[in-house]
Amino acid sequence: MAFTMYSCKECGSDLNLNPNDLFPPDFYFEAGNKATISFAAVDADKFRFEKEDKIMPFFETLNYWGIQRKRTKIKCNCCGHLVGYIYDDGPPLTGGIGQYGFGPSQVVPRAPRYRFKTKTLLISSQT
Repeated sequence: MAFTMYSCKECGSDLNLNPNDLFPPDFYFEAGNKATISFAAVDADKFRFEKEDKIMPFFETLNYWGIQRKRTKIKCNCCGHLVGYIYDDGPPLTGGIGQYGFGPSQVVPRAPRYRFKTKTLLISSQT
């Protein structure tokens, strides 16, 4: 049986990512899934997490002056290289159908999604 190992491309350290926590490639996320792989859980000892709050200008009206984006950077604990981000657009944590019965929305608490850029990972398969 083959076992997939994920390492940092910059320093080569093992990131201890479990393939059983991998989301299927066709799983829908609001933040997209282009050139990334997403995990439901990670080993926190292998990473450093940095909160990032950005307000991007978007002038639609005089009273509306930006889109706020909150996310967390995931950096390799050994070399400090940026390997991905944490988004809160995973599966809903509740079994409900969303706010007012209209389906999932940002109001419903969601599980974190650990999204890694494929170009920052060294993916190897061992038997």
